[in-house]
Formats: sequence, structure tokens, C-alpha cells
Amino acid sequence: MEATAREFNQKSSQILAAAARGETVTVTKNGTPVARVVPITEHDVPPYPTDPMGDIELPDLGLPDLTDDEIEDVLRRMGS
Repeated sequence: MEATAREFNQKSSQILAAAARGETVTVTKNGTPVARVVPITEHDVPPYPTDPMGDIELPDLGLPDLTDDEIEDVLRRMGS
């Protein structure tokens, strides 16, 4: 299937429905192909979440809370 950029703008829901049915839609602008809308298979979707998963809870190691300046000072001394 082929659609112009204007048709894609005006009929995007129908074009997406065609892709959902398994059709590949090539979008053209001034007669030149510029994009392709392709169906997604279950192999294309990763089986694990790819978005941020929330706050990370780190265990308490009993270390002192240091300021940024104190951390920089320790790192500077480690480099010398």
C-alpha cells in the first residue's frame, strides 16, 4: 500500500489499522518514498520492560553521609 504525506496526515488512523492487519504502507512526499509504516510482530517487542522502573532502593551499608565537597576531596587524595 502507498499513501502520500497528505493522505497520511488525514487518514493516519486508517493507515495504522492497515499496518495492524499486516500491511506495509509506504509514505511518499512529492512522489518520493520518505517513510514506511510496518506491522510489528511479537518478535519485535522485547519480553522485558524498557522504561524506567522507578526508584532504586540501595541497602544501607552503614557508611557516613558525605557532602559533594567531601567526596571530591577523597577522590582528589586518591589520585595523588
